[in-house]
Amino acid sequence: MSDRFVSFRNPSGQGLKPGWFIGVGIFFVLLGMLAWTDVVTTTLASVVILGVLLIMAGMAQVLQSFMHRGLSVSGQWLSGIMGIFYIIAGLLMIEEPATGSVFLTAVLAGCLIFAGLSRTFWAAGHRGLSTWWTAAASGLVTLLVGILLYATLPWSGLSLFGTLIAVELIFAGIASILFGMSLRKNAL
Repeated sequence: MSDRFVSFRNPSGQGLKPGWFIGVGIFFVLLGMLAWTDVVTTTLASVVILGVLLIMAGMAQVLQSFMHRGLSVSGQWLSGIMGIFYIIAGLLMIEEPATGSVFLTAVLAGCLIFAGLSRTFWAAGHRGLSTWWTAAASGLVTLLVGILLYATLPWSGLSLFGTLIAVELIFAGIASILFGMSLRKNAL
């Protein structure tokens, strides 16, 4: 095996610094714990940021619609109208982040319910396979999560995304810390 695969160096040849991974990991864990202390505020902030991104995307879409002079007039206007809808959705999410988070959670719940039903029925159609029940169990769990999300609206809508962000930050931080510690251990 060549040194390239054994060493802890990136393609540019600069060595990976374990302390940076550990430091960033600690920072992520602290951010995750902060997000977890107030998941409602974290959810609302994420919805506002999503609203800003939708407005920017809508403005780009509107601008693009007028940059393509070769399109038919209906094609230009349809593209512009899509951009205007993005802008309106973004403004609504910024204006009412609580309603936006509940709406997004309801959409997610609907998707999970549909996915759970689909997977369960698909698995039932493949009962000839010895592990069909794992797909069925997975579908039932997905269906249950979707139903529980929907049944607990609006409260789940106010905390779901903040909780997911907090959990992701904490796990990413732990992974970064462990990676840095592993680099440090292997460097000895």
